[in-house]
Amino acid sequence: MLNAWSPLLEPPITGRRIKPRNCGLTMILDKGLTTLETKEWLDLTKNYIDLIKLTFGTSALYPEAKLREKVALIRDQGIGVFPGGTLLEIAIFQGKARDFLSKALDLGFNYLELSDGTIPLDLRTRGRIIELAVEKDFTIITEVGKKSPQDNLNTALLLQIAKFDLEHGASLVIVEGRESGKGVGIYDQNGEIEEYRLDFLAENLPQEKILWEAPLHRQQVELIKRFGPNVNLGNIPPQEVYALECLRLGLRGDTLLNTVKGEGKAQLV
Repeated sequence: MLNAWSPLLEPPITGRRIKPRNCGLTMILDKGLTTLETKEWLDLTKNYIDLIKLTFGTSALYPEAKLREKVALIRDQGIGVFPGGTLLEIAIFQGKARDFLSKALDLGFNYLELSDGTIPLDLRTRGRIIELAVEKDFTIITEVGKKSPQDNLNTALLLQIAKFDLEHGASLVIVEGRESGKGVGIYDQNGEIEEYRLDFLAENLPQEKILWEAPLHRQQVELIKRFGPNVNLGNIPPQEVYALECLRLGLRGDTLLNTVKGEGKAQLV
């Protein structure tokens, strides 16, 4: 529905799922919006956001009362919220994973992200942390891929880890794209999609279980063209929520063009 423009206009791309949904998810990368900014922003965008990541280790820098307030505000809008996977990596490295899970639960987070983008993490430890998170009633999301281009994993190994995570209780697997969208995951050094990587993962994993980090506009366009409006996309900057939803609905030329091809000439009526 196009709100102020409904029922006069209809979305050119149909089939977009509404919340609550298990595919077509949009995950936002929050690098430090204030509570007031978050409230005003969610008043406009809450219908188009499914997940918010307080990225990197940023949640560790909030005054605790403000963090609790912000997390509660997000959850009150029916949106999942979680600290960045880097913070859990630090807890694992310091031997404090169990305590981290308890603290995250106490702070109000309802999702957790497990990654090994920086630290080495064997499958046994990975599986145990997923299971512990599920036992505490977190929705656990995992991330596959390394943050450094020099350490980028081959696609077969990415798939193996993703399947392992899902089998051990992960609800969703993020394919690493970083904030830059370059040189990691399915992207080359210029941010272009490496088709063989995309094809291999897409053919071997259920689409509703993959969240593609796609911070760049051209990446979002290509993934929507490839998989449709209900592809799961992440690492979206807060100010681009509307822009992405317009792509999903065909309200931008990038995706509208494919929709109108072959439809004949436009008519004034």
